[in-house]
Amino acid sequence: MARDGRRILAAALERLRGKLKYRPIVFELLPGTFTLHQLQRVVEALSGERLHKQNFRRLMISGGFVEPTGSFESQTGGRPAELYRFRRQAIHERTSAGAIPSAGE
Repeated sequence: MARDGRRILAAALERLRGKLKYRPIVFELLPGTFTLHQLQRVVEALSGERLHKQNFRRLMISGGFVEPTGSFESQTGGRPAELYRFRRQAIHERTSAGAIPSAGE
């Protein structure tokens, strides 16, 4: 039974990683508002790769995937982090433009 569970989990993770390349499923795994740090951690966990912080943030913001909410998360243990939300219009803009970039781009 334990082996089956591992195999099922590995297959599910592989499917999620595959979908990351053509669909922004990571936003379905996050709450409605999130910090860029939270977003990056989920993408890294799914992709299995560490990402450069500034490049990741630049891609998400300039790519139009997220928009600031004007609110801040104060429970960060440091400086309050700005909260963002997923721009659903980004899906339509990207599919009409050609593709959705993967986390490593």
